[in-house]
Amino acid sequence: MDNFAETTDQIASATGFAGVIRVDRGGHIRLSKAYGLAHRGFQAPNTVDTQFAIASGGKAFTALAVVSLIEDGALSLDTPARSVLGEDLPLIDDDVTVEHLLAHRSGIGDYLDEEDEDLDVRDHVLASAVHELATTEAFLRELDGHPTKFSAGERFSYCNGGYVVLALILERAGGGTYHDLITERVLTPAGMGDTAFLRSDEPSGRMAIGYLNSDGLRTNVLHLPVRGNGDGGIYTTVADMHTFWTSLFNGLIVPVEWVAEMTRPHSTFPEEDMKYGLGFGLANAGPNVRLQGGDAGVSFFSDHDPAGGLTWTVISNTTDGAWPMVRHLSAVLGS
Repeated sequence: MDNFAETTDQIASATGFAGVIRVDRGGHIRLSKAYGLAHRGFQAPNTVDTQFAIASGGKAFTALAVVSLIEDGALSLDTPARSVLGEDLPLIDDDVTVEHLLAHRSGIGDYLDEEDEDLDVRDHVLASAVHELATTEAFLRELDGHPTKFSAGERFSYCNGGYVVLALILERAGGGTYHDLITERVLTPAGMGDTAFLRSDEPSGRMAIGYLNSDGLRTNVLHLPVRGNGDGGIYTTVADMHTFWTSLFNGLIVPVEWVAEMTRPHSTFPEEDMKYGLGFGLANAGPNVRLQGGDAGVSFFSDHDPAGGLTWTVISNTTDGAWPMVRHLSAVLGS
């Protein structure tokens, strides 16, 4: 890691990186640094405690809240989705279970299908007006009408809609709103005080605005739901992500036996060159567990090695800005 900070600065300068990185090893912060602007119109800089959206990185929080309800006896991995959904979303087959949804093996049709080669997240991809998508129930119109792709359990297929279905199940089995349940069952026990489902139309003082490109002023406010939900959209900081990994593997969110189950391979994820557990990505070789997310104006990657004590996170408030930095850090850190 000689000249680590200097080479990281060089990558940030060469790529126009806007965001924050943090690297922890052996219980010590090795690097924590912000680059670029949180708000380009006001020339407001990103700082190490800026709150960034992390897109699909939030799926792990949904998975953990569901598992906490399983631990409480309100659900099981074998619970059929249909038994909770009732007459809603009739195209979801009767044999689709909570486990199928968690593992991306449900086969249900997806409202935002990443296997669609024509998909460009910079397009306006939602059928609903984004300001209407503030609650989980509001997503029913987005989720409905997508035919089954394959039989439940047949194979892995990354499914955004499946995690919004899990959010519906979480609400109906947990007796609260999705956002409150995530706070109560994940964020509070983990000690993540700077992580929340912020609204894009109510920007706070530490909230990074997402930009479609590394240059220009076009924001993502018309491209994403006004408030994140089961498949992503929560805001966090690099410090809270470090807290998350520590709390997770210490059993503060769900028991360590469940952590082991969620972070063991259930499928291969060839598109991302990794394996997948229940809400978590896994390195093909080694113990590393990771979360990542990408959307219009958002790119995020966080990697944790529970054996080696190495954790690093990259968050950018541009669509593709994180990935050159992720490749650089992965090479330097051997992760």
